[in-house]
Amino acid sequence: MTRLQTETQDLRGERPLMSRPLLPFEIKNALVEVCGRAFWFKQPLFDVFARAGIPEALYLQHEDEAKFKIARHVIGELERMGEEGFFLQQRLVTELCSLKTLPDSEVPDRDAAVRTLRKLKELAVQHHIEAADRGDRANRAAADARARVERVRERQQRLEELAGAFREMTLAADHQARGYQLEDLVKELFALHEIRYRKSYRAAGEQVDGSFQFGGFDYLVETRWRQEAPALDELLAFKGKVDRKIESTRGLFVSVPGFRPEVVERLREAGAAKLILMDGRDLAVILEGLVTLTDALQAKVDKAYQEGVVYFQLCGGAPTKRDK
Repeated sequence: MTRLQTETQDLRGERPLMSRPLLPFEIKNALVEVCGRAFWFKQPLFDVFARAGIPEALYLQHEDEAKFKIARHVIGELERMGEEGFFLQQRLVTELCSLKTLPDSEVPDRDAAVRTLRKLKELAVQHHIEAADRGDRANRAAADARARVERVRERQQRLEELAGAFREMTLAADHQARGYQLEDLVKELFALHEIRYRKSYRAAGEQVDGSFQFGGFDYLVETRWRQEAPALDELLAFKGKVDRKIESTRGLFVSVPGFRPEVVERLREAGAAKLILMDGRDLAVILEGLVTLTDALQAKVDKAYQEGVVYFQLCGGAPTKRDK
């Protein structure tokens, strides 16, 4: 490194730009184009980032921006990481080039998305980017397998901790504090199952307890832990929040004491409700590890759209006629 390079190193201790390995300009552009055009929802793109080994915090800090901008930010951050960042960029190229079809069928311009993916693959071959990463695939596979085992162990341990916290919350005297704790518990539960979850926020003057994406739909969340099950007007108010959003929005209403059958029936009579309901027993089943959150959500969604059952309980077998 020359003296000039050393003196121009920035104050954050990063390596000077001239000494960093960089992807060819046309490959960087192709990467950005693929990230922006081949993905409709952001979660599949984030899944590719994760498989490439890119730290979650690096891309989630930009999750509210457009996919093109997210990709540019990620590449820029990786370039500042030197050799390690260059390797992660190579892995990202390899992960994208391994796609046989587009990850999202809903992309607005499918032909343009296919062309950008094909161009990236051609450039990767020309510059031997993919080949540079493939030589280490056996070691990577073994390391990934060990990492998966460790993640499962850590998730089980954290799930047990959350289950213990949930049991302690049932004994809490401060019901208002318990409600806030429930919001935190639900957020952590989703994080454990690698479902991105946004905690409480206000939008257009309305309070939303949380939101997440699942199965190609956006879900608003309402969490309640009161002495009594929610009344019909509370469910209808939440239904209104959901109905005022775009067509692909659904709702998850979590009420620890459950829901009265007559209220659920009247909710159905009030018109189509894009809601699924979850109670404390459902939460306990998930926290005890008897069923994953992903499987629980899918079971509830399946019952809702196949049979119109918005309150399908994970324990206790099939719903009663009053639930239908």
